[in-house]
Amino acid sequence: MVNVLDLQNKIKEIDRSNMLGDMLETPDYCRDAIKRAKRVSVPEGVRPKNIVVVGMGGSAIGGEILRDWLRDMLPIPIEVSRDYALPAYVNKDTLVFVISYSGNTEETLTAFLSATQRKCTIVAVTSGGQLESFCKKLHVSHTIIPKGLQPRVAIPYTFFPIPVLLEKMGIISGIETELENAIAALEQVGKANAPDIPTKSNKAKQLATELKDTIPVVYGFSQYTSIAHRLKTQFNENSKVPSKSEAFSELNHNETVGYDAPEQLTKQLSIILIRDQQELPEIRNRIETTTNLVFGKANKVMEIWAEGNSKLAKMFSVMCTGDFASVYLAILQDKDPTPVDIIDKVKDELAKKNRMKERFEAELAKLK
Repeated sequence: MVNVLDLQNKIKEIDRSNMLGDMLETPDYCRDAIKRAKRVSVPEGVRPKNIVVVGMGGSAIGGEILRDWLRDMLPIPIEVSRDYALPAYVNKDTLVFVISYSGNTEETLTAFLSATQRKCTIVAVTSGGQLESFCKKLHVSHTIIPKGLQPRVAIPYTFFPIPVLLEKMGIISGIETELENAIAALEQVGKANAPDIPTKSNKAKQLATELKDTIPVVYGFSQYTSIAHRLKTQFNENSKVPSKSEAFSELNHNETVGYDAPEQLTKQLSIILIRDQQELPEIRNRIETTTNLVFGKANKVMEIWAEGNSKLAKMFSVMCTGDFASVYLAILQDKDPTPVDIIDKVKDELAKKNRMKERFEAELAKLK
């Protein structure tokens, strides 16, 4: 039987909104995002004691990747805040990146207003909406990114501006080569997993085929913790399936005991291990020992090996493979990967109950 993933016409028929087309454009989106950020004027003389990235969903994952990437390079802490409320320590010494693709995310806008009240240094990234209006009124530095993408597809625009702006502010330096390497990895991995590459030579299609009718569980470690979470959310939103992620070595202190459950439960799980040829020996031992002693009770165990010449490139190479796999899994289930109807329904219902739009408009009016 011919795999539907090798039928180009069938892929296009199911992927009606052309998610795969957007994914193949990702390297170009990255370059455009960098150019846009370079044109932005940033606050001068900023020497923050901490950095907080505010966002939700696809608009927040860039902050997680930034945190994992810079963890052993940046001497100040980075936290990602997915909430209406900012942490208590946030103050005038905090640099706050406010990321909202739509510009209308109520949690993010609430946190933005709190950051202004606490006299934080604020830099925003958005395609417009009320966040853009607030930034213009308050003369807050902001990068405007293109409309019309799904937030999860827009990760080039919600990640790459942040390191560029950090460098413009003098907080980090020497990142150009690392960003270029990451884009090169995206191009290489994207081409290798493109729709016209047959399943026998396509890692993402193979992963999707193995994952069908199971629950993907993604395990990362260290800098791949955020990438594991990204893959989990991609299986949720693109594939429309339950999924979860955890990280070594924390999972050895709790998660592994869950595999003592009856096999009728554990056999529903398919494990994806993120691997790196340069992973620490201690991590390698944990992964291999846990696989041998525990993961045999799962349906199957697969691996995604990082590719690339630098830390960020490796992170994005794994992300790219997982992104493609999540779309191919949707196609195998005859589902258009783009729509997220239940998210839209929840937002619409909450908008009626919380009346946040009216509250933000009232706040904007006060600024006139």
